[in-house]
Amino acid sequence: MTVPLLSLQGLTKAYPGVVANDSVSFDIGEGEVHALLGENGAGKSTLVKMIYGLVKPDSGQMLLRGAPFAPAEPRAARADGIAMVFQHFSLFDALNVAENIALGMENPPEMRDLAARIREVSETYGLPLDPFRTVGDLSAGERQRVEIIRCLLQDPKLLIMDEPTSVLTPQEVEILFKTLQKLRAEGTSILYISHKLEEIRTLCDHATILRLGKNVGECTPSETSARDMAEMMVGSSLQTPQRKTREFGEVAMAITGLSVPAPSAFGTSLKNVHLTVRKGEILGIGGVAGNGQDELLGVLSGEVLTAADAVKLHGQPIGRHGPTARRALGVLAAPEERLGHAAAPDMSLTENAMLTGSVREGLEKNGFLDWGKTKDFAERIIKAFDVRTPGPGNAARSLSGGNLQKFVIGREVLQNPDVLVVNQPTWGVDAAAAAAIRQSLLDLAAKGAAVICISQDLDELMEISDSFAALNEGRLSAPREAAGLTVEEIGLMMGGAHGMEVAHV
Repeated sequence: MTVPLLSLQGLTKAYPGVVANDSVSFDIGEGEVHALLGENGAGKSTLVKMIYGLVKPDSGQMLLRGAPFAPAEPRAARADGIAMVFQHFSLFDALNVAENIALGMENPPEMRDLAARIREVSETYGLPLDPFRTVGDLSAGERQRVEIIRCLLQDPKLLIMDEPTSVLTPQEVEILFKTLQKLRAEGTSILYISHKLEEIRTLCDHATILRLGKNVGECTPSETSARDMAEMMVGSSLQTPQRKTREFGEVAMAITGLSVPAPSAFGTSLKNVHLTVRKGEILGIGGVAGNGQDELLGVLSGEVLTAADAVKLHGQPIGRHGPTARRALGVLAAPEERLGHAAAPDMSLTENAMLTGSVREGLEKNGFLDWGKTKDFAERIIKAFDVRTPGPGNAARSLSGGNLQKFVIGREVLQNPDVLVVNQPTWGVDAAAAAAIRQSLLDLAAKGAAVICISQDLDELMEISDSFAALNEGRLSAPREAAGLTVEEIGLMMGGAHGMEVAHV
């Protein structure tokens, strides 16, 4: 029998109160694209960290081409041919592409030679890059190219990719897949983590499914439906979000001709943005990361103040109202960055519930906080949104990314806002949790709330949106009815919204 490239045998890793990986075993073959699937908190991140040398297993062993493999640090893993592209990029905006790549190399060559090598490798794999462009000026897709080329310069035997398409347009996903197929044809193995199951079916040869830290099964993705894979992940049937028939009411929130300068050298200016959303309507806003999503959420939530009449709620100007004043009026928001922006990492879930819920939930009186009532609110969020945590006293940073996301979205939804603005509501969230979050947004709209959903997940936007618009370089396209839009039309809107007529919904 052929010796696998990497064999995991009984890997176990426990932390206080939780077993992250429980005797996990599977093989990755030479030249194979192997999917690693599982719910949030299933143990995927811990497992790949052990392969990459960031975490040491408590027991079990790994074999690389039949020889013992136990990297003490990422440097050792890279030396043995293991490379990893993380979900969150580790790049310095102020440096150029070549300088960023050099920082990740043990013995970088002269900059001129490195630049030539970057051009050669990037063009060979269909990911052209200018080595002297400043990273802060690159799109999210181009930044990912930097990370991939940095890995490919190591000539890896195994490339680990964590949620690699979450920031890409459909056209960029197609380019990435061609690159990965070329790598596979050359004998490179790929361990691919994604919650986008149709991508898994298209790209991957085999899949291993983790649930609660255990390997609960394997499958051939091309022969298994996305629903079946999702149900293997959660261990039960998957509930599909259900739309309820609803009538749109009057305009709840409107922005007219808004232009706001970039908050930093690498931010994005908003340019002549028009936007209206009605009661009971979900407006989906798509776009590749870095095209003004954070800036738009800041304007809508009150973190960025504008002229008073530039933003209106029920016809009344609120542009000079900050976040607290807007919450009191019924405008709530959940930003993309959950740890540090949506939630304070070292505060408990109870304390984080108080941060945005104090006004609408009546958690303070005469300047004193009602901690009993606040704890009850946190527990309601945990129960309603199935947040996996020992209790409301746990710190936000102790939760997996997906579970913290469920808490953040639940905290805003349960306050029954008039207008809810969310950015990337299901980013890094497993299929079952994503379905639950989307259902909560649909239910909120059915109650008459206006919902603005900013997302890079086109499947998500098409599933829940009534109207769709795209952000590109800080400009918002003319919104269109979401029903009937094709992926190609959406991709073009995302790639060139500034060339399209801007109009009201």
